[in-house]
Amino acid sequence: MTIPIISPGPGRLTVDLDALARNFHKLSAAGAPGDCAAVIKANAYGLGVGPVARRLFAEGCRRFFVASSGEGAELRGFLPESDIYVFEGARPGGEDTLLRERLTPVLNSIEQIKGWGTAAPSTRCVVHIDTGMSRLGLSAGEVECVAAEGLLNEFDVEYVITHLACADDPSHPLTGEQIERFDALRAKLPKAKTSIGSSPGIMLDASCHGDLVRPGIALYGGNPFVSGDNPMETVVKVEGLILQTREVIEPLTVGYGASYTANSAARLATVGTGYADGYPRTLGNCGMAFLAGRKVPVVGRVSMDLITLDVSGVPPECAKAGEFVELVGPNVPLDDVARAAGTISYEILTGLGRRWERRYLPNDIES
Repeated sequence: MTIPIISPGPGRLTVDLDALARNFHKLSAAGAPGDCAAVIKANAYGLGVGPVARRLFAEGCRRFFVASSGEGAELRGFLPESDIYVFEGARPGGEDTLLRERLTPVLNSIEQIKGWGTAAPSTRCVVHIDTGMSRLGLSAGEVECVAAEGLLNEFDVEYVITHLACADDPSHPLTGEQIERFDALRAKLPKAKTSIGSSPGIMLDASCHGDLVRPGIALYGGNPFVSGDNPMETVVKVEGLILQTREVIEPLTVGYGASYTANSAARLATVGTGYADGYPRTLGNCGMAFLAGRKVPVVGRVSMDLITLDVSGVPPECAKAGEFVELVGPNVPLDDVARAAGTISYEILTGLGRRWERRYLPNDIES
């Protein structure tokens, strides 16, 4: 049983909420005895923040991380009783939204600490220490300044956090170096719980966990590591709809640029999915789909709204207009698609367009 969320477009995108729940519990167990939050920024990695958040809350998740105060405000509408943390922190002009929606900022700089202290003195916050990403977070020198000036003394600091740059490669030496830096720097700040591990860090040893782990991509079925078997269950299935098939009687070029030539006796299927729907253009002549128990290759360039498959090896009755082909899913793993496209699973998921018919399993009227 499923619920259509958006009217039919290039195909259907199915989210297995049961698999999502099992992934959450697996990650929670790996991060124990600490607590497990969920990172659901970017519309829950493209899968739909409402259904995803409500299911995770039903499974016992009470802490959620988003990128911006706008995302936090949207999430608050779905989860009135959860703790919501905002990675971008208290940016100028955003304090009112944080306060109104009861969002907890992740303070990343001295400017944010001072600004939040003015807007909301003595309130709860999270403090971010940069230990090797060089993006957001307090540098070592800024930690020294914050400590010397006592800038956090009036705050309720719930967590001090950092983010690991290379935990997806278990052998990378930077992870251990970051943990050492974090331990040394956080000791200079007011005592608080810690949060370190995102998806890959959770699957490493306990030194990478802290008191709160923050899985993202692994919740949604992506492999937390750059290589090796994926320990997570598949959550997302993306299927395109065959619009037309043709028999190749004599050699024919396919698509823009005539980058592929189909030989005589081939059969081609045109699928109504393209890069406007988040199917990467780089999968032209190298992507794979799955139909009737067989892998079938993408031939020719990926267009805005269309791709072409060579379905010569599929029985004609199975490769006809109106049939669906799997583009991402259990038979075409998300990480394999990303690898072939020269990108990462995060980009594949968050790039899925607005035209898909989105369905959630199992049937849940609340979704």
